[in-house]
Amino acid sequence: MLALAHLGRLGLAVGMAAVLATGLATSAQAATGRIQYFDVNGQEFLITDPPDNVCLTLQARASTIDNETNKSVNVYLGTACNTFVTTLEPGRAVAHVGGPQSVRVIG
Repeated sequence: MLALAHLGRLGLAVGMAAVLATGLATSAQAATGRIQYFDVNGQEFLITDPPDNVCLTLQARASTIDNETNKSVNVYLGTACNTFVTTLEPGRAVAHVGGPQSVRVIG
């Protein structure tokens, strides 16, 4: 009876370890590719392999944003992913008056 209890605990520990490892692996996902954007002076900026569901503040107001990743990207006017502008599907670009200042990959 005691051996069965130990075996049960071992199985539970192995199962919990697998769940934790899987959970940690999926929470650290990122898009593959890059977000390319240009400021009003034509200077290029790149964000390579951006993480999912993280607000990324752009280095300059973007006059053009190109989503060259494998996931959709939300574009915002504010620096803290506020004032939603549009969603860019993979391979899409947008020119925007007003200069978006942040993006978020929505994987």
